[in-house]
Amino acid sequence: MRLPPYVLTHAESVLREIMRFTAPADTTLSFFFKAHPKLGGRERGAIAEAVYAVLRNKAFFTDRAEAGSGGATMRRLVLLGMADAVGFDALPGLSEDESAWLTRQLEIDRTLLHKSMRANMPKWLFDKLVEQYGEDETLALADALNTPAPLDLRVNAMKTDRDAVIAELATAPIVAEPTPFAPLGLRLRKKPALQNLPLFKSGAIEVQDEGSQLLAQILGAKRGEMVVDFCAGAGGKTLALGAQMRNTGRLYAFDVSEKRLSKLKPRLARSGLSNVHPVAIAHERDAKVKRLAGKIDRVLVDAPCSGMGTLRRNPDVKWRQDESAIGEMHEKQVSILDGASRLVKGGGRLVYATCSLLNEENDAVAKQFIETHPDFVLVPMSQVLAEQKIANLEMGDYLKLLPHKHQTDGFFAAVFERKPMAKPAKAEADTDEA
Repeated sequence: MRLPPYVLTHAESVLREIMRFTAPADTTLSFFFKAHPKLGGRERGAIAEAVYAVLRNKAFFTDRAEAGSGGATMRRLVLLGMADAVGFDALPGLSEDESAWLTRQLEIDRTLLHKSMRANMPKWLFDKLVEQYGEDETLALADALNTPAPLDLRVNAMKTDRDAVIAELATAPIVAEPTPFAPLGLRLRKKPALQNLPLFKSGAIEVQDEGSQLLAQILGAKRGEMVVDFCAGAGGKTLALGAQMRNTGRLYAFDVSEKRLSKLKPRLARSGLSNVHPVAIAHERDAKVKRLAGKIDRVLVDAPCSGMGTLRRNPDVKWRQDESAIGEMHEKQVSILDGASRLVKGGGRLVYATCSLLNEENDAVAKQFIETHPDFVLVPMSQVLAEQKIANLEMGDYLKLLPHKHQTDGFFAAVFERKPMAKPAKAEADTDEA
């Protein structure tokens, strides 16, 4: 069924704003849809998917849209994105010239393109990934990053089990498959509206990528422990940890953004958890952090990062950042990890994680931490996975999840353990808190 002609006009309008890269694409789309409440669900879906198709394929689509003459670039970008999202036959009101032009573009064999064009990412990022992974694997990784992600759910074990959720979703009807690694994960190939389902309203399911679920699992939080989610954000991993602790012990959700923490509150209410304590902090050396120095069994640091592992969901990220930001991010990550490490008691564990693919934010931070913190030892990820009975995921010292290999977002994690007799580093004077 063809879309109404005004869908193309709206898509062009919002794409023009998004391509300025002054704000995240999902934020701009959200504002746009609020300003156009008469758009139906199918129309909103087509506009959003077309925009994301353009962002994923920006290098190739821009090259094709600007080639030749007789067409407006933004209009051509929308046509390419919409054809990718909903198919050529659903496009309304094309002129004869537009139809012929679009047909020619869709017939291009992209495997014959220059490698950097096929990868659809900035040259600096492509070069970094080639240096890390080699050219062939980078292209396989890029192909996966330029494909829309499935929808992953986490089953709240405090309320139900995975088989029961699969059965209830089937009555909707929604097809859900168990994720291969996370024991409470489900994968949906389609993206239905979940917010009105009784399962969602009751807190029995949460939207969470399988990789993110695994980060919470490798922390190994146990009943009755003191645990900190140091960069909690909207609390996806916090909720997973709370359920893992069976609603016992004490779980602190720290974040420097009260706005992000406020998004945790309705999710927390649905979850049924009462052991979670959200705390807004000013920085990693906040007095609220210092009061817990040396008292915490397990600390998760899901650090702020470039987000390059999430390009399936947030393709605009690769165009909104430049290479200089990576070095700045590294210094910030080192500082946050150092601050969080002071919380860990002797024999306790610290997990450093990012949703980045870049060594500067991952291996380099982990190695620098070990070199400067002799009271900690690296726990090989192979050992941690064995402890958590995740038998079908082979890793070395670190967790490195890649979309083309594991069908998750790109994630990194390192696990450190404070030596049993070690004392936490002496806290700085309060004059350092400013």
